[in-house]
Amino acid sequence: MIAKRWVRALVGGVIAVGALAGCEVPPPPEAAPGPTAPVRPPSVPRPVRPSQPEPPAWPERPTQPAQQPCPEGGVRLREAGGDAAMGLRLASLALVNCGTEPYVLEGYPELRVLDERGAPVEVSVGTGTNGVTTQVAGVEAAPRKMTLRPGAEATFSMVWRNTVTDVTVPAVEGRELEVVPRPGAPRLRLLLTQPVDLGNTGRLGYGPWIERDAR
Repeated sequence: MIAKRWVRALVGGVIAVGALAGCEVPPPPEAAPGPTAPVRPPSVPRPVRPSQPEPPAWPERPTQPAQQPCPEGGVRLREAGGDAAMGLRLASLALVNCGTEPYVLEGYPELRVLDERGAPVEVSVGTGTNGVTTQVAGVEAAPRKMTLRPGAEATFSMVWRNTVTDVTVPAVEGRELEVVPRPGAPRLRLLLTQPVDLGNTGRLGYGPWIERDAR
């Protein structure tokens, strides 16, 4: 009787142990691996470009020079245009009355051609075309008397040829003109923007004073 009870107890313990063992919670399954992040190659530093120098600023245009005081004689010279065709040159100078009194002119000015050093060049200067060419308007005009009111001006024209007739003779070039507007007047000098390129012809002709309004 005791042996049966012992067997029953043993069997019951085994069954209980089995039941307990069957009731254990299994461990959770491992998480499925997610998408693998792409492996980026190590970044290569970009070469540093040398800084480009800033472009130089354009130079400002020179401002017009302030009006110079009127010369002693009450008049000043300025260039008044020109023309060049087939080696024949024509240029004009203007005399401006910058004073406060009327200025009387008559006939021809006195003219000298100077080089870049201010020395006279070797050239035959004469009134009219002076053998340079045939008749040229303004150069062959008849001289007359005129009175320039303050602010008014008169012009005279010059004609010459830029021709080299002898390669053994150096070409002549005038860079400055010296003008006496009328007998006894102070000499005026004008530095030219365009040279008097005489070649080696050795001749220059010029005309009389002409009122600007009359041209």
